[in-house]
Amino acid sequence: MASQPTPPASAADGACYRVTATATGAWAGKEDRIAVLVAGAWHFVAPTEGMVLFDRTTGAFVIFGSQWQPASVVALPSGGTVIDVQARAAVTALITALETMGVLAAPGT
Repeated sequence: MASQPTPPASAADGACYRVTATATGAWAGKEDRIAVLVAGAWHFVAPTEGMVLFDRTTGAFVIFGSQWQPASVVALPSGGTVIDVQARAAVTALITALETMGVLAAPGT
């Protein structure tokens, strides 16, 4: 699914897009919704909490909380002399990103 603010000039039935700001044309006022072309007409699906999409525009997943947000980028450990501290920081960042994406449950849930 691609993300864009305007309907494509031509699309096949079944085409899906994530509507971004500031939407125009047939998509005006439909920001954050999923636009689906059915029988030549655009239909809009409201996202739900925890919905995850693969955005072909960016090549990454996005998840819906109160708004669409990209998956967290986890920095690779580098440099330093205390490898254990770097490894723990990298693992913690990875776990946090997986919790944010809903792949792992947050502690206590």
